Amino acid sequence: MRDPLRIGFVTGATPDKWARNWRSHRREPLELVPVTEADQVGGVRDGSLDMAIVRLPVDTDGMHCVRLYDEVQVAVASREHLLAAADDEVGTADLVDEQLVRPHASGWRPDAEQLEWPPMSEQDAIETVAAGTGVVILPMSIARLHQRKDVVTRVVSDLDPTTIALVWLLERDDEVTQTFVGVTKGRTARSSR
Repeated sequence: MRDPLRIGFVTGATPDKWARNWRSHRREPLELVPVTEADQVGGVRDGSLDMAIVRLPVDTDGMHCVRLYDEVQVAVASREHLLAAADDEVGTADLVDEQLVRPHASGWRPDAEQLEWPPMSEQDAIETVAAGTGVVILPMSIARLHQRKDVVTRVVSDLDPTTIALVWLLERDDEVTQTFVGVTKGRTARSSR
């Protein structure tokens, strides 16, 4: 029996539909491996993963990188926060006086002086804002993953979306790898590249 194709996936990424498609059409086993955002390409570089579904930006030196989809960013705050009164969307202008519980990945920062927060997971950040302290900006998939009844989520309309991509080493460009890339791009056994 062949070794499984090991695909890492960062929190919030949705590899299930591709895994189902793979498993229904291929004999090679497929193994999905959760990875942290901090180490989303480490397993590909050290060879413990064949490929990874990552959230950009990552260092893609020596790697192929195929963009898969974008997702909007949202602000999460306590249900008692002023954001709860907003409709479905807010802009960064609505957040300029806020305390961000985690630094924002894009580098955007509110005008208000920011406290130094200890490093924390997305789940910890949502628990912190649920207690009434500040807001956190996250990709929508992560906010949904850690959804709670005591928080509200609002799309931040003027922040660029985050991008989910598939990466693998340049030297690992074989038929199995290209077939999985095709699965993520919606190609079938009868379609051509």
